[in-house]
Amino acid sequence: MFFLKGGEMEFFEVVAKRRSVRRFLAKGVEEDKLTKVLETANAAPSAGNLQAYEIYLIRDEALKEKLVDAAYGQLFIASAPVVLVFTANRRRSAARYGSRGAELYSLQDATIAASYAQLAAVALGLATVWIGAFNEEEVGKALSLPRTERPIIILPLGYPAEEPHPTRRRRLEEIVHKVEG
Repeated sequence: MFFLKGGEMEFFEVVAKRRSVRRFLAKGVEEDKLTKVLETANAAPSAGNLQAYEIYLIRDEALKEKLVDAAYGQLFIASAPVVLVFTANRRRSAARYGSRGAELYSLQDATIAASYAQLAAVALGLATVWIGAFNEEEVGKALSLPRTERPIIILPLGYPAEEPHPTRRRRLEEIVHKVEG
């Protein structure tokens, strides 16, 4: 496990700074930074601590192009120096939790791990964009995934070549529903 030292952003600053970046610099991601992103994903909580997800790290240009095709032509995927694909390992979760583990908990595990990776990337001066619009079967073929794994998120990763403006958020009053007994 690693611990961030001076120079990294404070947590709430990281959350506030996170943006969906679709343009990346033609600059590789240093191995130590990539390792920190992956270690942070690995530190994410999961149902029963089963960590029912897998992370596929892609740098190969031809494979990134296959992901572009699978993601309905989202060209910016190929421009990122690194692409992470998070899959739900349904078999791992089903072994303890049955169908609910296979269909829900493993999906939650993958999304939480990807969220942690996103925030770690921002803290390290990197950027990502969350891609959920893709053909699961095509991604599975491109990565030769076993049938027990379901692709959940494609996460291009690199140095930002743009700084998108903050997006509007719903007011707390709209999303928080106080329930009292």
